[in-house]
Amino acid sequence: METILTIQDIHQVTHDVRCIRLDKPKGYEFVPGQATDVSINKEGWKKEKRPFTFTSLTSDPYLEFTIKSYNDHDGVTKQIGLLQPGDQLIIDDSWGAIAYSGEGYFIAGGAGITPFIAILRQLQKDHSIGKNKLFFANKTSKDIIYKEELKSLLGENAIFILDIEEAGFHHGRIDQAFLEKEVDDFSRHFYICGPDPMIKSIEKIVEAKGANPEAVVFEK
Repeated sequence: METILTIQDIHQVTHDVRCIRLDKPKGYEFVPGQATDVSINKEGWKKEKRPFTFTSLTSDPYLEFTIKSYNDHDGVTKQIGLLQPGDQLIIDDSWGAIAYSGEGYFIAGGAGITPFIAILRQLQKDHSIGKNKLFFANKTSKDIIYKEELKSLLGENAIFILDIEEAGFHHGRIDQAFLEKEVDDFSRHFYICGPDPMIKSIEKIVEAKGANPEAVVFEK
């Protein structure tokens, strides 16, 4: 069911990513890791729906999205990047296949980190971060979304990989050699989100190394 919500607050997260908080409708529910379809409540954009993941917790008094704007064409994310508090978004019911089911490895590429933000925040709130580990791939250090918060949540288990610059982080990509070096136990859960080619490549690698396909979670 479509619901029109007013933007309460917007703040910049990185050079091209903004955090947007909206009024939360009474009774609206979602599970950390889930998303909804979003459009802009302006003429010409109301039917242009795109999926975005909630980065707020279910207990928060607002709904929050962390959205990367792609400004190379006049699409939905570019328009969202121009919105201000008081503007409105239209959201549908929540949906999504990414949900936490046990300790393991979170593997994200770029904006693919967003389903994991609410999951990790909820685990911290529940004192259940445990030995979860994050591998987060980006082009440069300025692209890392919520870098300081992720370091605070996971400590040394937040591992950042850059493929254009080094900047004191791992340099390269999340490939077979990297995973063989960094993964201690391929029988644990794997949560993967990022560009489709990255998801398919990592899924193939971890299953070839013995991961149970039922324990490899990604958006279908």
